[in-house]
Amino acid sequence: MAYELLDPGPAPELLTAEALRFVEDLHDAFEERRQFLLAMRRERQAEFDVGLMPRFLPETAHIRQEAWQVAEAPKDLRDRRVEITGPVDRKMMINALNSGAKVFMADFEDATSPTWHNIMEGQRNLIDAYRRTLSFETPEKQYRLEDEVATLMVRPRGLHLPEKHILIDGKPAAASFVDFGLYMFWAAREALEAGTGPYFYLPKIESHLEARLWNDMFVYAQELLDIPVGTIRATVLIETITAAFEMEEILYELAPHSAGLNAGRWDYIFSIIKKFRRRRDKVLPDRAQVTMETPFMTAYTDLLVATCHRRGAHAIGGMAAFIPNRRDPEVTEAALQKVAADKRREAGQGFDGTWVAHPGLVPVAMAEFDAVLGENPNQIDRQRTDVEPDAAALLDTYVPGGRITLDGIRTNVSVGIRYLASWLTGTGAAAIDNLMEDAATAEISRSQIWQWVTHSARTADGQLVDADLVRRVADEVVAEIAERVGPEAFQKGRYEEARRLFEEVALSEEFVEFLTIPAYDLID
Repeated sequence: MAYELLDPGPAPELLTAEALRFVEDLHDAFEERRQFLLAMRRERQAEFDVGLMPRFLPETAHIRQEAWQVAEAPKDLRDRRVEITGPVDRKMMINALNSGAKVFMADFEDATSPTWHNIMEGQRNLIDAYRRTLSFETPEKQYRLEDEVATLMVRPRGLHLPEKHILIDGKPAAASFVDFGLYMFWAAREALEAGTGPYFYLPKIESHLEARLWNDMFVYAQELLDIPVGTIRATVLIETITAAFEMEEILYELAPHSAGLNAGRWDYIFSIIKKFRRRRDKVLPDRAQVTMETPFMTAYTDLLVATCHRRGAHAIGGMAAFIPNRRDPEVTEAALQKVAADKRREAGQGFDGTWVAHPGLVPVAMAEFDAVLGENPNQIDRQRTDVEPDAAALLDTYVPGGRITLDGIRTNVSVGIRYLASWLTGTGAAAIDNLMEDAATAEISRSQIWQWVTHSARTADGQLVDADLVRRVADEVVAEIAERVGPEAFQKGRYEEARRLFEEVALSEEFVEFLTIPAYDLID
């Protein structure tokens, strides 16, 4: 037997021999290709490190020039004007499904700390959601699903991540194969019986060849499970600069299973930093200054809408990460106005829907899209013929008026350490300074520090950003946390461990591809 289960975890009933053999089948069919594609990522990075840049691929020009359309959306994915995202624990899932949003994305990736308990509880929760038995009780409140709930979509972990609790041929299984495989084996038919389908979001895609792998895996899984090919639908997050140059090709590869593209804004900024990490001319200013109105971000989102609508696909906008704070109504009101303006801009660009991270933002986003869509489920028929693919615009990362500040450094260090402490203690979506931070925003925080230190950047007032400055700021941040939470909570919160990990991924000589890879060694 090629697979080995090291820990049955909290849901051993889902880890049957048949289910594990299904995951093993996926591994046998696609692991070699996955490794090849990961090697391709490394090769492309080596090219970027010596000055080459992404481009629209000449070998796929015929795909961009020919007339074709993706499959028509199923009924429950035609209106996606507001989608809410969150982790896969029971309480969060119930609140999201009841939020009034059209879609809920249950996130095994950036919003979930991948402890074995969280992963397997999440798989069980998906089944219960389709059966409408999902519930949660506290001494103060009972949580139950309402009659009308959001359409459920699932985001498995990315192709680069391991799952150490299942070995295949003596090595950790691919986390994406585990998440996708267990969901398909147990929940796909539950979804169909509930009147919906197995719907996915695909993260961290870097090329159309990776989209092809997913499409082939969809076909393979559906055939093995005797489910009609085309039942699966998947939205791809365009959250890497390389994928931005292959949006047409990604839709083409997934055409029979496509449910459109999403503008993954935070990971996209991280990708800009990561891919161009050796280029001094690509150094970005403070994270807060890189907004969706920054020219290169506008170019990327305009192209996404134009590409999707040309091919009959949904274009879904980016995340509003603000969390309403009842104790600070003035801050909340100002932030809600910014969220409304952001969603108004997206609806005006032609997006068919958008993301929020908190149920309190659903009405705000819904109002802005209602104002544009009215009774129409989407605006796919709005063709953005004014938008032309422009490589120079996508690659021009100049931020007008952008500056690096000591406050920006402090924010990155503080968010990075506090988020990693949350992640190490089992929570992957953390409320920090009235924002919902996840792995993507933490990646921006640590990669900006790495970029600034590597290129000896200076703050607007002339201060050198070096490792000593970062460590001094980290000392201050950790001392403030310790004073605020007290000694017992500080110890349990793993803040010192989080600080060491942050410095490891922010100050290392070589860039660590994903902070979640070394972090994964520190959780159960």
